[in-house]
Amino acid sequence: MERLCINLRRMVTFAAVALVVGCALPPRKVPRPPSYVIDGAEQTFLGGAFAAQIPGAGGESGFHLLVSGEDAFAARAALADVAQRSLDLQYYVVARDTTATMLLYRALRAAQRGVRVRLLIDDLYAAGRDRDLATLAAHANVQVRVFNPFTHRGSLGLLQWLDFLGDGARLNRRMHNKLWIADNAVVVMGGRNLGDAYFNVRRSGDFADLDVLAAGPIVAQVSRSFDEYWNSESAIPVAAFLGEPPQPAEAKRLYAEMEAHAERFRETDYVQRLRALDFWREVRGGKLALVAAPASALYDTPSKSKAGDTEGGHIAAAMRPIVEAARREVLLVSPYFIPSERGVAVLCGLARRSVRVRVLTNSLASTDVPLVHSGYARYRPRLLACGVELHEFLPSLPASGSARSGLSSGASLHAKAIVVDQRWVLIGSMNLDPRSRSANTEVAALIESDALGRQLGGLFAESTSLGQAYRVELAEPDASGTAQVVWHGLADGKLVRYDSEPLASGWRRLIAGLLGRFAQEDML
Repeated sequence: MERLCINLRRMVTFAAVALVVGCALPPRKVPRPPSYVIDGAEQTFLGGAFAAQIPGAGGESGFHLLVSGEDAFAARAALADVAQRSLDLQYYVVARDTTATMLLYRALRAAQRGVRVRLLIDDLYAAGRDRDLATLAAHANVQVRVFNPFTHRGSLGLLQWLDFLGDGARLNRRMHNKLWIADNAVVVMGGRNLGDAYFNVRRSGDFADLDVLAAGPIVAQVSRSFDEYWNSESAIPVAAFLGEPPQPAEAKRLYAEMEAHAERFRETDYVQRLRALDFWREVRGGKLALVAAPASALYDTPSKSKAGDTEGGHIAAAMRPIVEAARREVLLVSPYFIPSERGVAVLCGLARRSVRVRVLTNSLASTDVPLVHSGYARYRPRLLACGVELHEFLPSLPASGSARSGLSSGASLHAKAIVVDQRWVLIGSMNLDPRSRSANTEVAALIESDALGRQLGGLFAESTSLGQAYRVELAEPDASGTAQVVWHGLADGKLVRYDSEPLASGWRRLIAGLLGRFAQEDML
């Protein structure tokens, strides 16, 4: 009884603290002058050079898929190096590691030669970095804002969790957008955050991901989306979280540390690989070959991040009629695939009218969020039974000794894409799960291009071949009429069948199996 009373008192105290935290005042007021994209992209080097790579007329944009991590890093770094007017950077995660630091250093160097730099970062992974970000923003040409901030600062810990308890409806909604825009002329957009795991630095344990470099009219649309977020009431200048602004000595020290980091980075094998790429020089010179195609930017409005407001969910609404009108084939690539009852009905309806529906997602062994896998596993038997083809990513293991190419180049799938009839292509930040549909904000490019559709179709075929992914099927029904899920793969060059989640550890099975039964789907 005594233990029960103590626990009750603790629960009451915890709830009271959570209530106080949830009702705490927002960050103190600081000036938030509006700012907008700098027009006249065609007058910049990038605008003029890349316009020449888009043949024909009719308002088409130009595109180049960024499949390898090296190309994705080189594109961002090269664009920062040659930008003349502006860099607008919007990210869910900016890691504290080598490549993220180097990209921020490139942006800082651009600011030092007069380029305006605006960095908008979601606060979930900015926790504990207020001083560093504010010191970066101490430069006259650098501005940093934090999206949908926690009330209490510091490293993500008890106070932030209490924030969640007191204000969870707001804080559960995050800015998942990923944009690197140079001079309002060229943008890199897709699935990659800024960090080593996304740029193939280690060659093992990384994410297999996908971006697209775009030039032309679509960039102005993407820039407008950035402006909406930058000037929204949810974007708070990082200076709001500091008692005292950074001193000049702090800025000098930070810049010196970044320069020293850059000097060490230049001597790494990774940089040597980059220097050997023609791609680096092609981007810097504005000579990268582009595929011309009609396209539009799709993005959720910043208000989607507010509790109770899901009106900004435009991407799923725009793609649904295109998918439902498919005639031959639908390819879906998503690291987290939870289709919902409505999604199952749509995909099974396509399969029943002989549209080939193929899905590439993570296996339990490769996913970085095992609990989310449980949401997918609930739908797996029904999808297979109605004719949807499922392929689960086989993680590349350090012991394998060889790097893989294409969408299978990492230990965990992180790419997001939809291809319909090898004509309609969607590439962006959006996963095919409840969080992306209803909670997080996202941005994507919708492109009408047979050439890009065929290219992605080839990458999909390569990435779903045995040895790169498991082919998931239903076995013959047993005596009770139940058909079990089985996995087909390759081991030592021989066909192998698995009757349970292959290569998954015991704790992963526990999380996905036992805990997954109690997880609410809309929270996955």
